[in-house]
Amino acid sequence: MTRQQVREFDRRAIQEYRVPGVVLMENAGRSAADLIEQHLIRPLLPAPQRARVAVVAGVGNNGGDGFVVARHLHLRGHQVKVFVVGSPAKMTPDAKTHFTIIDKLALNIEPLSAHTLPSLSAMLAGFDLAVDALGGTGIQGPLTGEVALAVEQVNAAGIPVAAIDIPTGLDCDSGQAPGPAIRAALTVTFVAEKIGFQQPGAEAYTGQVFVADIGVPFHEEE
Repeated sequence: MTRQQVREFDRRAIQEYRVPGVVLMENAGRSAADLIEQHLIRPLLPAPQRARVAVVAGVGNNGGDGFVVARHLHLRGHQVKVFVVGSPAKMTPDAKTHFTIIDKLALNIEPLSAHTLPSLSAMLAGFDLAVDALGGTGIQGPLTGEVALAVEQVNAAGIPVAAIDIPTGLDCDSGQAPGPAIRAALTVTFVAEKIGFQQPGAEAYTGQVFVADIGVPFHEEE
């Protein structure tokens, strides 16, 4: 699945199948939570032990997926904290909907600023794993600014990372990292595997790849 196919899939899902973006986000996040629990949390901490999970999220739709993951893991009894990178004023409408839900549920949420971001790796030291929901397939070129610093801090924390859809900083089509990129233990990608994942060297960033269904069919010609 290429970047252009991702865009066309989203367009068809919303405009032709009439599935609201906020519903697609819910389906994606719930499926990702299932796979993270099955393939990362349970091998680390057999039931009934609960995991300490840090969700590091941006303010775009990938961040919104992360907010849904956070809610579902929280409702299953895991200890979840959400770190938010980026200005709340730039949060997409669908992400804002799911952010409001976790805020009303009183999840532990910490906005990160330029002052606190350099301490993120130290903050993550007490967690069993992190969830990368900083940025998705739309990112092209090297990361800059707060997102680049957040990626470096997550990698430096030394805990397993589950990437949502794509490791932040990895190019969807080339499978290359032109700058800082998340090095994940596993990646839960949506609808179909991204074409870049098949390129040499991409596995160092994706780890194991699992494909999650979000309730809308994908056609290869998209």
